[in-house]
Amino acid sequence: MRIALIAALALVCVASSAEARPRRHHGLPWCGIYMGQYLGKPDRKLWVARNWAAEGYNAGGPGVGVVVVWPHHVGVIVGQDASGEWLVHSGNDGGAVRTRARSLAGVIAYRRV
Repeated sequence: MRIALIAALALVCVASSAEARPRRHHGLPWCGIYMGQYLGKPDRKLWVARNWAAEGYNAGGPGVGVVVVWPHHVGVIVGQDASGEWLVHSGNDGGAVRTRARSLAGVIAYRRV
């Protein structure tokens, strides 16, 4: 049952736009699922955000196109705002897919995938 729910969730993520759109997914941590779909990496091990820390190779720090990994979240850096903060695109950010400035405090990996 849970696998079917997660598979359905992945399809919803693929069909969604990059705009913030509130959604509820019964508390499932779907940022890793979304990132896999967004980057064309369907490997189920990447459904766990932390596992992105071993994907690709070390980027050595933040930059556009770099996957940024926190212990319980994953996203991709898409730019910087006028104040120099990094803009991160991710799923399950407040229950939505969105792009926004995020603190990089607590990051455990920067990866090129």
